[in-house]
Amino acid sequence: MAQYLLSIDQGTTSSRAIIFNTKGEIVDSAQQEFEQHYPKNGWVEHKPEDILNTVLDTAKDVIAQSGIGADQIASIGICNQRETTLIWNKETGEPIYNAIVWQDRRTSDYCSELVAEGYSETITDKTGLLIDPYFSATKIKWILDNVEGARAQAEAGKLAFGTVDTYLLWQLTEGKSHYTDATNASRTMIYNIHDGCWDEELLALMNIPASVLPEVCDSAFDFGTTTLLGGEITIQGIAGDQQAALFGQTCFTPGTAKSTYGTGCFLMANTGENALKSKNRLLTTIGYQLNGKVHYALEGSIFVAGATIQWLRDGVNMVNSAKETEVIAKATRVDSGVYFVPAFTGLGAPYWDPEVRGAIFGLTRATGINEIISAGLQSVCYQTDDLATAIAKDGIDIKQMRVDGGMAANNWFIQFLADILDVEIDRPKTIETSALGAAYLAGLQAGIYDSLDHIASLWQADTSLTPQMSNEQRDSLLAGWQDAVKRVLMK
Repeated sequence: MAQYLLSIDQGTTSSRAIIFNTKGEIVDSAQQEFEQHYPKNGWVEHKPEDILNTVLDTAKDVIAQSGIGADQIASIGICNQRETTLIWNKETGEPIYNAIVWQDRRTSDYCSELVAEGYSETITDKTGLLIDPYFSATKIKWILDNVEGARAQAEAGKLAFGTVDTYLLWQLTEGKSHYTDATNASRTMIYNIHDGCWDEELLALMNIPASVLPEVCDSAFDFGTTTLLGGEITIQGIAGDQQAALFGQTCFTPGTAKSTYGTGCFLMANTGENALKSKNRLLTTIGYQLNGKVHYALEGSIFVAGATIQWLRDGVNMVNSAKETEVIAKATRVDSGVYFVPAFTGLGAPYWDPEVRGAIFGLTRATGINEIISAGLQSVCYQTDDLATAIAKDGIDIKQMRVDGGMAANNWFIQFLADILDVEIDRPKTIETSALGAAYLAGLQAGIYDSLDHIASLWQADTSLTPQMSNEQRDSLLAGWQDAVKRVLMK
């Protein structure tokens, strides 16, 4: 009987379920978008039932439409939007508050207090992260402090915390499994990435009871079994979406790098067994953990990438679909002088300013919709260059980069990216590499793959693009971008 792998890819704006064959090829997929909630300026929430229902619906849909039975699925892998925080009742499984999304900035003031009180170095040394509302810890504290009765329940051992992977695992196993993997744990700001444990000092600082925390496991592990998808299927792979993409892009050797373009943009470079501490405001994180051995990575995060195109489509109705942007950009001069800084929820690395907001510069009477749309695409490339420059200053010179995510399907975009970064850009045949990485992890634990070399042999390039832009034009465009960013940061 043929063996397949089911990947659950729970993202910020949609949930997907993808069935892969053992060669890492997509057999079938299903996807559902769900609503974003913005209760206040800078706040972003999801309804937990939307997360769970879209996951269950898409998983059931892909099994039904593919004609592949649950008995033919060897294992399930889960990849997920990271840092997004849920707390639920251990007895009922019911969340006590909406999921607070990674983009949410409500804890900015508390983070500023932590910085003012001198905790920056301690937190960075232990977790590899910078103090920022982005991460889970301050979101946990906010829920416990602001939901009536939550702290008392937590201290009585009645509540469970989880990032999205943990919440889904709990629900899929009907309350039997309360686990996370090391990659997701490394994004909470309370996990010691060097000692491999929840950090008691940081838990005390944030006033977070240890009883709410999941057990941290390898990324390939026997996490539990679900019977909710038409049969009994084991769940054996979990990783945060960006680490899953690193794994799916088979970046297994130090210096290899990938950049994922989803709602945000995340550039990650493998640093091997060395937890490289950035001097340029990048994050040290766990790339993956196998057999108890940690493989580290250096990461730069952009809060808004694909979300820029989503805003152009849904917020101001400049396009009807993301596909239109490629045609428009091809017909538009790259040097129109228009710069779009999409700081809708602040700026991520290397700036880390949660308070700034977006702006468009260089508007003239000659500016039209096309120039603004093109500037939106360009902004993602410029932000990626900010990350690549910071990584180079930390000692990792990226000569070649593998890209994935929805925006990577745009050929104009990846050519402009190659031009701005001045490196070769490789797009794989399967651009859903977060889902693929989760499937690979599950398959590794299930015995379908016998080694990382086996998995690496499956990677195939779809397109490789080399820089075509002159150094003079590149420098001019980047100078204009830096000027626009400085103007935003001054506000």
